[in-house]
Amino acid sequence: MNRTLSLVVCAAVPALIAPAPAAFAQAADPSAADRAALLAGVRVITAPGAPGSLAAYGRSAFPLVVGKSGRDAVEPVAAAGYLGSGRVVGFGHTGYLDPENLVKADTARLFLNSVRWAGRKAAPRVGVFRYAALQNWLKGQGIDATMLTESDRLDGCDVVVGAFSSVGPKTQDALRAFASRGGGLVGAETGWGWLQLNDGKALTENGGNRVFTAAGILWNDGTPDRTAPGGYSVDLPAEPRLLNAAAALDALASGGLSKQQQAQAVFTVSRAAQGLPPGDTLLQPRLRALERTASADFTAISKQKPVSMETPQERLVLTLQVRDAMRAPVGQVKAHPAAISFPGPVPSGAKRIAREVTIDTRTPDWHSTGLYAAPGETITVRIPASAARKGLRVRIGTHKDTLWHLDRWFRAPEITRAFALDAEETKAANAFGGAVIIEVPKNSTLGSVTVAVGGAVEAPHFVRGKTSPAEWKRVRTAPGPWAELQGEKCILSVPSEVVRALDDPQALMAYWDEVITECNKLYAVKSRPRPERYCVDRQISAGYMHAGYPIMTGDDVAARFVDTAHLRSKDGNVWGFYHEVGHNYQEPEWTFGGTGEVTNNLFSLYGFETLNGKTGIPHPAMEPTKVRERLEKYLADGAPFEQWKGDPFLALTMYWQLRQGFGWDAYKKVFAEYAALGPAERPKTDAEKHDQWLVRFSRTAGRNLGPFFEAWGVPTSEKARQSVASLPAWMPADWPKRAAAK
Repeated sequence: MNRTLSLVVCAAVPALIAPAPAAFAQAADPSAADRAALLAGVRVITAPGAPGSLAAYGRSAFPLVVGKSGRDAVEPVAAAGYLGSGRVVGFGHTGYLDPENLVKADTARLFLNSVRWAGRKAAPRVGVFRYAALQNWLKGQGIDATMLTESDRLDGCDVVVGAFSSVGPKTQDALRAFASRGGGLVGAETGWGWLQLNDGKALTENGGNRVFTAAGILWNDGTPDRTAPGGYSVDLPAEPRLLNAAAALDALASGGLSKQQQAQAVFTVSRAAQGLPPGDTLLQPRLRALERTASADFTAISKQKPVSMETPQERLVLTLQVRDAMRAPVGQVKAHPAAISFPGPVPSGAKRIAREVTIDTRTPDWHSTGLYAAPGETITVRIPASAARKGLRVRIGTHKDTLWHLDRWFRAPEITRAFALDAEETKAANAFGGAVIIEVPKNSTLGSVTVAVGGAVEAPHFVRGKTSPAEWKRVRTAPGPWAELQGEKCILSVPSEVVRALDDPQALMAYWDEVITECNKLYAVKSRPRPERYCVDRQISAGYMHAGYPIMTGDDVAARFVDTAHLRSKDGNVWGFYHEVGHNYQEPEWTFGGTGEVTNNLFSLYGFETLNGKTGIPHPAMEPTKVRERLEKYLADGAPFEQWKGDPFLALTMYWQLRQGFGWDAYKKVFAEYAALGPAERPKTDAEKHDQWLVRFSRTAGRNLGPFFEAWGVPTSEKARQSVASLPAWMPADWPKRAAAK
């Protein structure tokens, strides 16, 4: 029987999704008993670092512990299920194999429950891959544990434990066969971390996924937020069946879900669909049937017409299509309809050209070519034989932010692709098109490499010191829909429409180079290995802007990026631009808890003074009256440090007072000291960081800042305070008198 998805724009959901439960609310949770056994005695588990997410989509797979993702959804950080006759448990971070983390909260109880549940015994025989400390810890818990290598047989084990990401195909086969016969597996992976260490690969290539997907469990690239102090509560905030993709798809077909339930179900299915391995037979056939019946139009996807949880069919179909587009062999790539909306089409009749560019591989990461690949069209990249298989890649598109975790999509959730240059000639294509970028690995020894690109169109591209005014006047009208403006220290990726009338890119990029020069001066950085990059996007992965490579911003600031007069004016709205590049310069030695959104803003303040000629604090939240009111209330509350840590503008006031008292040169000298520290001298704990910041700034300023730190409630040790006690004590001249009297 065909059923319709609620709130869909168009066609009915296909019969393949049926049979679904007659009424979702009446169906029992088949995993309840297993979950109860695994979570016995467990209330909260720790979060080692930033755990990644998993997806449960096999009929017998189920979530154990979840974290928050997006506005309302959750997704597993631990999941379990059955693989043939065997049982498997997966954790979202390799830190769960570290005894230092297992002893926190109820993590050890869950881990031991997992080992015993998977082994079906109170004292199973456990084989451990690579983690010797875990073997010793298990022995201490009364578990018979031995170390395994890939050449060892698994017959003597009831359970195999480890991170399976790098095991070879033979071992993957052995682990699957072991579980199918009734053995247990307990695995831990950090999906997002594995991707960072294996650039250019997909998580479907992760060894753990190649084993666990047989059970309908996979590791994804998400980073779910914590649900309890220090980690995750094991209470499930959502209906458990909506956290299994197969059951969630049933629920969507049945209808009758609340808005929140529907959003969770769509999120669960789309996250699983994103990571399904090629050849999956558990969930993919049902999604393919859904795709065949869909008539959704993605050409108009936008802020005004987003793809959201409220349009389930569109969301799931677009998920599948984008995933396919990112995996398709070059010869099978076709333009995706959403490319018309963003990043945009290449004008009809635009000439395809060939061009040679010289790449200086002493500079790592992205090198602009001034070329643009049309959506779905194949380009050819040729390099010398001596440069093949040396880590070079061609990237199509600068908009590398992925939006899979967001509730609403204003563009397709993933739109860039990269291809390894492992031969003299490489063909590349992207369903969404994009600027053609040559990527260089760090520490390359290739020197200058000539790269020939064919089949692309020209795009507006300015290089400071190279592009003449006459050449710029011609190239600014080039057909590529995205332009790149390149200085010596900074590169901008902006819509071509905002540069068509730009007459003086030389002055513009002189300003942006100066931004980086002044950032280097403040933070005592001699040079950067590569230019910083800013990229305008319709929708970014987090926040209004965010740091990284490139620094990402929304398209509402596109015109501001290229308006030199605005950028240099005293009233220029550039706080965010300075704020984000400041993030890229932060060092952990002088950025302790509570200052992640503070030490970067030192450049926001400094940049306004040096680049915009504006003294004072150029942000509405730091208007003098507000600053004083905030400070007086804080002091009246007893200067609680946790409050200081939770209010970036309150904390920034303390740093601003130091600038008023001792100038920016004091900051430069202190940062230079940190830059010169050897590894053994660098502070590691927050307590050490507090002490070093007090001592180093006091000695640089020639004043005892101990009373100042105490008045602000920033904790320091007696030893640190005594080390600067011989210096004259200092407090700001405008410190509230009532507070000083106390």
